[in-house]
Amino acid sequence: MRFLIQRVNNANVTIDGKIVGAINQGLCVFVGISNTDTREIADKMLHKLIHLRIFSDVNDKTNLNLSSVNGELLIISQFTLYADCKHGNRPSFINAGKPDMAEELYEYIISRCREYVPGLAHGEFGAAMKVSIINDGPFTIWLDSDTL
Repeated sequence: MRFLIQRVNNANVTIDGKIVGAINQGLCVFVGISNTDTREIADKMLHKLIHLRIFSDVNDKTNLNLSSVNGELLIISQFTLYADCKHGNRPSFINAGKPDMAEELYEYIISRCREYVPGLAHGEFGAAMKVSIINDGPFTIWLDSDTL
């Protein structure tokens, strides 16, 4: 499982020109799911995400996590995080999770996030989405379950 995490001042996601999710200060998280991912892996990734200390304290040190700043969370499914560009110029997505399994895990991630973050928004699995982000920093973290 892969999370591309961006600290944001605000972010939103639109589908067919309609905003379906929006947040203010918090994290926009692009979620990539592979064929070998499980709920246990998702729980481990979510624990790390929720506890990441990437918000500034009064001394401008990154000592605060999402709940410490009453931050919000925008979750976006993105199978392209599993793009394989080793051969040729056209990415392969063979390592991305099969749609049924990946959608189930994506929905599981959203349901678990609701337990931790009151301000939760999300995109729609498999939809053509437009994501607008005002990145804070910029501050971007790559979290991969293979390296946790």
